[in-house]
Amino acid sequence: MHVRNLPAPVKRVVHLGSRSFGRLTAESRMLPSFLICGGQRCGTTSLYRALAAHPVVLKAVLHKGVHYFDTSYQRGPEWYRGHFPTLRSAERIAERYGVRAQTFESSPYYMYHPQAAARIAHDLPYAKLVVLVRDPVERAYSQHHHEVARAYESERDFGAAVALEPARLHRQEERLTLDPSYYSFAHQHHAYRSRGEYARYLSVVAQHVGRERIHVVESERFFSDPEPVYDEVCAFLGLPSGLERPTFEQHNARPRQADMDPGLRRDLYAYYQPHDEALAGWLGHTPVWRRR
Repeated sequence: MHVRNLPAPVKRVVHLGSRSFGRLTAESRMLPSFLICGGQRCGTTSLYRALAAHPVVLKAVLHKGVHYFDTSYQRGPEWYRGHFPTLRSAERIAERYGVRAQTFESSPYYMYHPQAAARIAHDLPYAKLVVLVRDPVERAYSQHHHEVARAYESERDFGAAVALEPARLHRQEERLTLDPSYYSFAHQHHAYRSRGEYARYLSVVAQHVGRERIHVVESERFFSDPEPVYDEVCAFLGLPSGLERPTFEQHNARPRQADMDPGLRRDLYAYYQPHDEALAGWLGHTPVWRRR
């Protein structure tokens, strides 16, 4: 039986045992050569599963998001390394395909957490980062629906939740920046509008890791025509082409929610205009959602 299909209490025991064993064997384990860092509700799970199916890629053990560089950094490097496959597994891949095996994880909060980029730069100095972006209006609406469904959001009206955002996030980014041990539930789960300011976050990440190590993908392109986007990502990561291709599917999607209030949609679309113009510098073209 696959771990995903186990009852929740059993799954927790399996995860705990795996992490404990992983920590004890950390020195014999791989570290990621790349990360999917966001954005939330932008197709990260679908891209993760496509890349995990690549023959020379070994995914993180048991689950895709380790959340080490954002909410679990205090657990230490051995704990982190314990989540990844063994060096012997990598050697078997290299022997079979004649190229270096790679491993990775996907934690969509990495792009937004103020401490994450510096931690990644320090601990994974050669890792590459893949970032997905999506129409920020649709992304915000989808995130709210997602948080409500998970019972992380008590305000069921999207417009009201957006109106509450400034008060909820007041000084949260500052506190996260100044105090490595601080955790903000609101910053992780209620930043609907601010998370669509992609270029601002990308600039911060680039200051730490270098722009050349970041590849930005428009989700709309990935879902409408996945093969060339997948090939572009593989080329960026140095993954060999010509091997077996994955089956491209959309994962972690939720049923379509009711249409957004037209007035709120217009306001958000206008709000994001300067942010989308800045994002064009990363993409090399106007974002697809601005060309409709």
